[in-house]
Amino acid sequence: MEKQTTFQQFADRVVGILSTDDFVVGLAAGGSWIGGQLDEYSDIDFVMVTRKGIGGDKGKMMGYAERFGHLLNAFTGEHVGEPRLLICLYDKPLLHVDIKFVTVEEFGQRVENPVLLLDKGGILQEILDRTTAQFPYPEYQWIEDRFWIWVHYTLLKVGRGEYFEVLESIGFMRNVVLGPLLHIRNGNEPRRLRRVEMLCRPEEVMGLKRTLAGYDREAMLAALREVVRMYRDLRRELYTGEVELRRESEERVMEYFDSMS
Repeated sequence: MEKQTTFQQFADRVVGILSTDDFVVGLAAGGSWIGGQLDEYSDIDFVMVTRKGIGGDKGKMMGYAERFGHLLNAFTGEHVGEPRLLICLYDKPLLHVDIKFVTVEEFGQRVENPVLLLDKGGILQEILDRTTAQFPYPEYQWIEDRFWIWVHYTLLKVGRGEYFEVLESIGFMRNVVLGPLLHIRNGNEPRRLRRVEMLCRPEEVMGLKRTLAGYDREAMLAALREVVRMYRDLRRELYTGEVELRRESEERVMEYFDSMS
């Protein structure tokens, strides 16, 4: 694929630049690069390993990013709780590239096993061999403790006529609750709504479609009710007896829900 060749050419250029930099230990690629899942809509996820930490120092991070190509713009990843991440847009060709700057010690703390593109002295491979990737899974109790409060809050916004807030709230629950739980049910890593169309069952995707609504009160209530239905279904299948279900909250919120229909 032409885009894959573009990705490889960009990576090769970055490796060539870093190979002579004694401050850099290595470079790895994650995300869609793993398992050859790149397509024309992919971005590049780099993990750059340095001898001393520069993650969080935007000036130094930008200094490296500017060496890699025609950098149009970049910003750091505080919005996802990761100041070591630099999110970049390059031109010639137009590419979205995420660069995470970590130390050797930090490299072992990872959510996936990346592809090593540059590994000086085999240091990174040794770390991969003796450590295990751990993708963060949602805590079912954390979800259950919050879900019915979120539903009630959304109903209050419906009642007040704050429909844009309603749409945002439904989208939040779709992303934070339904997406991860659907992925878990299908044996996937719970990457929220990433690739649900490809990795989940057709009937599950249809359910998610029913949680979409336009700027219409009745459509929003129907979408929210589908969120509740899907959550109850997923909860019944996935949760163990160790999860304390908030039955009283559920009952009272659904009574309020029914009063609005």
